[in-house]
Amino acid sequence: MNAVLLIAHAPLASALCQAALHVFPDAGDALATVDVLAQESPEAVLDNINAALDALQPADGGGVLMLTDLPGATPCNVAQRVLSEGGRALYLLTGASLPMLLRALSYRHEPLDSMAGRALEGGYMTMLAFGPDSGQ
Repeated sequence: MNAVLLIAHAPLASALCQAALHVFPDAGDALATVDVLAQESPEAVLDNINAALDALQPADGGGVLMLTDLPGATPCNVAQRVLSEGGRALYLLTGASLPMLLRALSYRHEPLDSMAGRALEGGYMTMLAFGPDSGQ
């Protein structure tokens, strides 16, 4: 079964994790966080990500879906670096949201690429606009 690693500007990763564990309290062993501090170096972030990946230990040879908050920012850039190093079953999505995370946890038993696709779909499906001209 797959696991999820949240990598985001502090305290977003921990906040998303707490919200997800409110919905899925049994998912704690499949979920880890790296909160990136404002002045933290990319090298320190890299060390924290690798330590979190080492600690996750997905069951049955599963992989890890990494979710980052903002494309082009340190959490995403360093996660891309980890992804490019290879050697682990990893997938990276950016623009993390609670709906995306909940979908990922709901489908963590599927193959990693399928789980990632469902998580991404969950993020898209919950984007709505409400306003005087939105028809909502």
